Amino acid sequence: MSIRTQVEETIEVIRPALQADGGDIILREVDEVTGIVSVTLTGACGTCPASDQTLKAGIERIMRDRIDGITEVVAV
Repeated sequence: MSIRTQVEETIEVIRPALQADGGDIILREVDEVTGIVSVTLTGACGTCPASDQTLKAGIERIMRDRIDGITEVVAV
């Protein structure tokens, strides 16, 4: 299974929690060489002051735990 497919599946696991708070996540890019995943947080998550915390302590941690090769998740 490709890294992108694993990222897409992981986002589907994370998405309900974001949607429960009025937000969502859009996958923009997966760089399989560097392991960097680019996403856009939308809705309430896009303007929330805690979105950096959600991105790093939540989304990035989950992706790094579940998917070998992921090094960072960045907002674009």
